[in-house]
Amino acid sequence: MAVTIDPTSLGFLLAENRNQPMHVAGLQLFEKPADAGPHFARELYESSLDTEEIAPLFIKKPVRTLGGLGQWIWTEDTEFDIEHHVRHSALPEPGRIRELLELVSRLHGQMLARERPLWEAHIIEGLTDGRVAMYTKMHHALVDGISAMKLMQNALSTDPDRRHMPLPFDARATNRSRKTREVAERSLTEVPMDALRTAMGVTADAAGLPAALIRTLTKGLRNEASALSFYAPKSMFNVNITGSRRFAADDWPLERIRAISKASRTTLNDVVLAMCGGAVRNYLMELDRLPGASLVSMVPVGLKSRGADSEEGGGGNAVGSVMVKLGTDLADPADRLAAIHASMKAGKEALESMTPNQIMAMSALGMAPSLAIPMLRLNGIVRPPFNLIISNVPGPRSVQYLNGARLTGSYPVSVPMQGMALNITCNSYADDMCFGLTGCRRTVPHLQRLLTHLDDELTALENAAGVA
Repeated sequence: MAVTIDPTSLGFLLAENRNQPMHVAGLQLFEKPADAGPHFARELYESSLDTEEIAPLFIKKPVRTLGGLGQWIWTEDTEFDIEHHVRHSALPEPGRIRELLELVSRLHGQMLARERPLWEAHIIEGLTDGRVAMYTKMHHALVDGISAMKLMQNALSTDPDRRHMPLPFDARATNRSRKTREVAERSLTEVPMDALRTAMGVTADAAGLPAALIRTLTKGLRNEASALSFYAPKSMFNVNITGSRRFAADDWPLERIRAISKASRTTLNDVVLAMCGGAVRNYLMELDRLPGASLVSMVPVGLKSRGADSEEGGGGNAVGSVMVKLGTDLADPADRLAAIHASMKAGKEALESMTPNQIMAMSALGMAPSLAIPMLRLNGIVRPPFNLIISNVPGPRSVQYLNGARLTGSYPVSVPMQGMALNITCNSYADDMCFGLTGCRRTVPHLQRLLTHLDDELTALENAAGVA
């Protein structure tokens, strides 16, 4: 059955071009179970080809109708070919993590074919340590990063003895519960049209936006922490990009990050941002490209809604964005962490004074310049609204398994955009914080050096907090 593509998802489709593929992905590493044979990866691949029923999310493709003013719709792929979407690969020798990340970089730079459902899953073997990797990508029109993570979590288990488990595209994986299926098959970016109208100020609730907007604009114009930014400096990241990608990933123990957070009376996310701020500072210094003013990151945040159960201020969670100064102009890691903490606190307070619909409108205002600048071909000419995106997504707290194979690491692979050549996304998993760094291959040279700088900055923050 054909379904009209909602405006947000359509926006992701229309924004896509060869230099800006619009898919999100994840890289997962599995340690084979003790009873696994030498062909574990091959057997996993072959079992996926025998999937009896594909989940509805994974068999729909975008089509532009001939009538109806060329309206875009989702329609079922009647010629669905599982072998196109699920692939089996082997790394070249010597089979290091380096070869794996090079393969993921190439795969992530390739656009998904519009004439088919917009996803791929790659089962990868050949690592010298015997682990098996899985790289899965899905178009942002289908899911966002959080939804994609939920899909994969739904296919995993905390039981190491469980076997014959379905992969995320198997209907059995999304039929485990109605609630899980609804979350998995609905992108969190699909906003109802009445909410969009509210965000544009049509309803009475948005009439309260001007006062909040004036306060936020005033802070932004004063170059203070705010939900809006006007003072991000020009940087090497804020230029036109190519479609070629480079990906780097690593993880660090959550306990180290928590210790710094506790000693410095900051949040865990503050420490993650301080790691990133220090790493980016040192990376740019190496290249002699560090701006004099602090770089600004757009940071998505979850905010607890205020008020009673109502459309204006109901329960649940609201999602907004805060523009955070990363302190890249500060040499001392303790000063950098304190500045980031103050910036995040002020930004959250600004958003918490608004209703969810006002937060939605404010976030749209904050993002608008980042979309307009590349459209007007002004990258590198005018100041960007922010320099990069840093996102921290909560993941499963317990160790997960797939057919007895222990998940040892889960790394997000995100979307660099025109004018935003670097994206840093991390997610927690069990006892670790897993970082995924995705950049334009030409614009962000030696991206893997950022991993070394992240490690150095974590140690520097430990020393500054007295927990080393």
